[in-house]
Order: sequence, then C-alpha cells, then structure tokens
Amino acid sequence: MPITYNDLYLDIRRALRGRGASAATLEARELVCYGSGKTREELFRDSRLYVAPEVEARIRDLVRRHLSGEPVAYLIGEWEFYGLPLDISEAVLIPRVDTEVLAREAIAYVKPLGPCRVLDLCAGSGCVGLAVAANAPAARVLLGDISEGAVRISRQNIRRNQLSGRVSVMVLDAREKPPAAIGEFDCIVCNPPYIPAAEIETLEISVKDFEPRLALCGGADGYDFYSAIIPRWRTALKTGGRLYFEVGIGQADTVLRMMRAHGFGDINVVQDDQKIPRVVYGTLLENV
Repeated sequence: MPITYNDLYLDIRRALRGRGASAATLEARELVCYGSGKTREELFRDSRLYVAPEVEARIRDLVRRHLSGEPVAYLIGEWEFYGLPLDISEAVLIPRVDTEVLAREAIAYVKPLGPCRVLDLCAGSGCVGLAVAANAPAARVLLGDISEGAVRISRQNIRRNQLSGRVSVMVLDAREKPPAAIGEFDCIVCNPPYIPAAEIETLEISVKDFEPRLALCGGADGYDFYSAIIPRWRTALKTGGRLYFEVGIGQADTVLRMMRAHGFGDINVVQDDQKIPRVVYGTLLENV
C-alpha cells in the first residue's frame, strides 16, 4: 500500500521510540533523508508525496539494520558536532553531545588568545579540534591520531568544513613522547580512550560491536592514556598553556590528581548537562 514520506517518517519514529531510542525524531529523519537521497528541506517539501516502493524498501532496510544495533551515523556516513557537518566511518567514534562540553571549554579559552596553536590529540573524526578552529578564527590547529583511518576521516572533515588553511592532521601516538618537530602549543585538547577493558563487553551493542575498540579501551583501569599523556605531552605545551581532557564517569578526581602531580595548577572540573563531571583541565605552571 502506498505511503507518503511524512507517514513513513512517523512510522519509523514510532518504531524507534518503541525500542527506547532517545533521539528517535532525529534518527528517523536522517534515515529517511539518506535512504531517499533528499535533503531535510526536500523531505519537508515532499512530505505529502508517495514514496516509490524501491525507496521505501531501501529506507526500511536501513531501519532494520539500525534496530539490530548499527548506529545511524555509520549507516549514513555523517553526523553533526557543534554545528559542523562531519564525515563518519567505523574508523572513528561517533561524536557525542557530551564531548561538546570539551569543545565549548576549549573554545572559551582559546578564542580570546588571538593567534595561537592548538593540538587535538586522539582526534578521531577531528570533531573537537575542528570546532575550536571554526569558532576561534585566529587559532591554528593540529589533529593527531594513531589510526590511519581516523587521519583519513579528519582530512576529509578539514576539507568539508573549508578549514584547510588553518587545520592540519598527522599520525601521532598519544602514548609516546611527542615528536620535537611539532613544536609547542598554547592548548592541548584530548578525548582519549577511557573505558576499562572489562567494561567493553557490557556496553550497548551499537558501541561494542560497531565503534572502534582502539578508540574505546583505556586499559585495565581506564587510565592508560591519561597516565601516558600527562607526563609526556606536557613537554609540547607552553608554560601557562592549558591541557583539557574528557573523562569517564568517576574518573575526574583521579585525573585531577595526576595532573597536579605533574606540574599543573588551577585545575578545574566541568560537568556535562547530566551533572556528570566530564572535563578536567589545568594550566601548566612550569615546563621542565
């Protein structure tokens, strides 16, 4: 039986809500747009038109895959972060709203500095560093990640957001000492892998079966990357510069103590919208 685009969208939204999807409205719209090849504006314009049977079949297959656990961002190959459209693949984590707290705090610090250098370490899709560059026009940003796949996606996102003049990307291992050639930065932002290894299998199917474990697992206790980055990458930070971390639930106090033990002061913890401590940042008092 023929169905209009609007009724198909509503049908999919009901199905997603029935499975407990918190973003059912957004996900339904994105799946219909992608499956039909329409923009959001075109979908609204054509809402009363009937959907061709082959298009409906394609959209419903996408919905079936999503209901089986496959994230919408991987199905459609893109997602939005801090107002920026980003290419996404299974080589990178899907940007979360929680991580916008990290971007927001870094932007608030970097923007008044004027000309400065920022490093986004463990950059993944480049979402945080690109948000900083887009909102702090005088900043030059380097995106670094150990994954070649992530570097490719970051490079695509630099071009997609027309930031090639101020943003670059390179392969960097956050667990090793920074190469001297990259110089010093006024600010380092980092959303490292921080989930304890034993907890990976307890995560939702959409995460544990689809998102890259390289970007999820923070070692036995979840602190492997913090314990490597804080003492080693402080040498790539100017005295008086800031280091910003995203942290997992219950990790803020430990990361704060790690930073304090390695010469950072004025350390602050910032909560996300759910009142969960999500960002820890501090100022490098003296680089030795």
